[in-house]
Amino acid sequence: MSLSHLLSLDTRTPVAERNRVAPERLLAGDPLQGVFNLFSDPGQQFHVGLWESEPGTWKVSYSEHEFCTVLEGRIRIRDDAGNESVVGPGDSFVISAGFSGTWQVLEKVRKIYVIFEPGIATQPTS
Repeated sequence: MSLSHLLSLDTRTPVAERNRVAPERLLAGDPLQGVFNLFSDPGQQFHVGLWESEPGTWKVSYSEHEFCTVLEGRIRIRDDAGNESVVGPGDSFVISAGFSGTWQVLEKVRKIYVIFEPGIATQPTS
């Protein structure tokens, strides 16, 4: 019997989609980032995958809730009031919708992400 609704996340999976931080958000460095989205629900509100980034600093503003587990590297997360936290391998945390501040990748980072976007519910078609 197969489990058609069970997806396994191999944290060694190489990321395929690569991009850079938008210039208007970039504060320091030139971080090349990568993402491998493993799953998105049909309504596009819930996403799971792997993300990685080279060192750099950029502005963030969250409309989504994000759960993260850092697999490697270190990140300094700072809110607009100047409060900060540094996370590293094995650390898990949630950033809630409404957060505004900066992400600073101190060492090349790789993380698992789980995102819920509450405001994107699809509208029924008639």
